[in-house]
Amino acid sequence: MSTTRPVSPGDRGPEPGVGGASGAPGEDRPAATAAGRSRRLGFDGESGVVPLARDFTRQALYEWGWLPAATADQRAAAEDVLLVVSELVTNACLHAGGPAELRISCDNKVLRIEVADRGAGNPAPRTPHRAGRPGGHGMFIVQRLCLDWGVVRTPGASGKTVWAELGAPA
Repeated sequence: MSTTRPVSPGDRGPEPGVGGASGAPGEDRPAATAAGRSRRLGFDGESGVVPLARDFTRQALYEWGWLPAATADQRAAAEDVLLVVSELVTNACLHAGGPAELRISCDNKVLRIEVADRGAGNPAPRTPHRAGRPGGHGMFIVQRLCLDWGVVRTPGASGKTVWAELGAPA
């Protein structure tokens, strides 16, 4: 299942930087931004980070009015967000030494997910994609569900931020 894409990937102007979340690492308070709402969650010393990230995101979706969903399309959009969060955090656990931070932000058109980690590699959908084989589907799922996704690196710093954007439900 996937969300209806109300805008194409190029409709949002230049890509915003890594910033945008507010509060100290580890805080999960909502914060207002000029463009919408944002939240961040630090993972230092945490275990069970995938369910923690999903619960954190689900709470934000309730606060932002994505949940409870009034229609099947709205429910599918929220489920897509939770699945993408799970995939990005899981990839950070499996391939990048674990996530450092999850940031999510939302305006009226797009929800952005960012997972910062300390890894050096670049995520990519496995090619060729073989649907019947176990494992290796995470970035393929992200690619299929999202308007766009990518990797941001800070020069001179270790690690990266993997980001993904999904369309807001109609």
